[in-house]
Amino acid sequence: MPETLMFHRADLGLPEFLSELARLEWNFRQIASSEIKSQPVFDRIKVNPSLQLIQVCWKGLPEILKSVKNSSSAVPMPGEEFVLIWRDSKTGQAEVETASNEDLLVLKMVAEGIEPREVAHAGGLPVASIETAIDRAVERGILLQPGTRIRRDPATFPMGKITNDVFLSSSLFTLQWHITQACDLHCKHCYDRSERSSLTLEKGLAILDDLRAFCRSRQVKGQVSFSGGNPLLYPHFTELYRAATERGFGTAVLGNPASRGRIEELLEIQRPNFFQVSLEGLPDHNDTIRGHGHFEKTMEFLGVLRELRIYSMVMLTLTRDNLDQVLPLAELLRGWTDSFTFNRLSRVGEGAKLQLPSPEAYRAFLESYLKAEETNPILALKDNLINILYFQKGGDPFGGCTGFGCGAAFNFLTALADGEVHACRKFPSLIGNVLEQSLGEIYESEAAKRYRAGTRACRACPIRPVCGGCLAVVHGHGLDVFKDRDPYCFIKKQ
Repeated sequence: MPETLMFHRADLGLPEFLSELARLEWNFRQIASSEIKSQPVFDRIKVNPSLQLIQVCWKGLPEILKSVKNSSSAVPMPGEEFVLIWRDSKTGQAEVETASNEDLLVLKMVAEGIEPREVAHAGGLPVASIETAIDRAVERGILLQPGTRIRRDPATFPMGKITNDVFLSSSLFTLQWHITQACDLHCKHCYDRSERSSLTLEKGLAILDDLRAFCRSRQVKGQVSFSGGNPLLYPHFTELYRAATERGFGTAVLGNPASRGRIEELLEIQRPNFFQVSLEGLPDHNDTIRGHGHFEKTMEFLGVLRELRIYSMVMLTLTRDNLDQVLPLAELLRGWTDSFTFNRLSRVGEGAKLQLPSPEAYRAFLESYLKAEETNPILALKDNLINILYFQKGGDPFGGCTGFGCGAAFNFLTALADGEVHACRKFPSLIGNVLEQSLGEIYESEAAKRYRAGTRACRACPIRPVCGGCLAVVHGHGLDVFKDRDPYCFIKKQ
């Protein structure tokens, strides 16, 4: 026992720190061997019940305990500090670390019910910095967080034959934010060239604060996907991008090719989760749609993203005219991008002038796409209807368009520069205005719930949680998105 060493350490000529090290090791082993108990449901962040906070008079003792695993040659030094020992609820492993000042602060806050805003005000810090510290403690397992509140409603959403919770609840919420209508291109399939009032920086910051409150109330991580137009043309983009990172959001950019210097400026603030650009086929066809020289500029830009180690995504809008160019383009893009996939054309705006392939041609294309995906690592899966092929062949499904089939008004919302909020940007699906309502009010509105439930035609489908078709395609064919199924669906009607 540690107490025995304390009395006989001097007689045996043992190091002075050994008794405290033995005390830590004994507690560590007790926690490591204890029975894992199921946690009751809770609605607020709480301290991990297995956590022990132990004050010691030697610094560096946790490193000694972990030295067997990492071959550390750490030598403890006299000095008071606190040590944390706990069992990670996700991995089941016992952990031991020296408690940092941040650890002690968040533990005190949670244990005593002190709000982040109080601490931020007292310390003259952004409240996001305090909330991010709490997030880090949750990631490490020191604090426990209630489960996500972004969940499918079983009362209105059929489960079919897929009951895997991974497809029914999301721990990430994305705001696809079209911060400007300004664009340096004029693509032939553009679905919105309308004039919209510009977003002021002040209003933009207020939207970010609202998004942060929304995400924290629903226990989810937040991501802001900046889009447009071309978001980089928004005059306050850098300030808005920095503000998003200061509030703890992941960031992504859906835009057009930019200079290396512009991207390095963003890197100094925060590495984006991804940067997405678009190509519409091989060079000649692409430049017919997006403008002369666009293909070459995009390839050069992909090279810049690769050099800067930024995850790149290439998106193609699938039409009747480029169906046979998708796979050749995928071969050309090998080594140039991390991910390449497609969306079917949304026949709204200027896209109404273009045509989709026939349903028969589209199904044959999906078969070819899946075959090519086996050998081309950049090919990504997105269209929900691919899951029909997996289902028919007895394979495991993938998450579909947003990870949850059609995620309209579920794990993402789209906000426009004038504050309009839509369930999906690819077709008119207005559900509110973030300059007049909170995101929480919009998300819980009856309009949002209708889109979230999807079309009644899919209610009995066995793969509904990973499909639901594409509402934008339904709308583009003049059908009712709340009643009719995707006209390209080829699963047998139930």
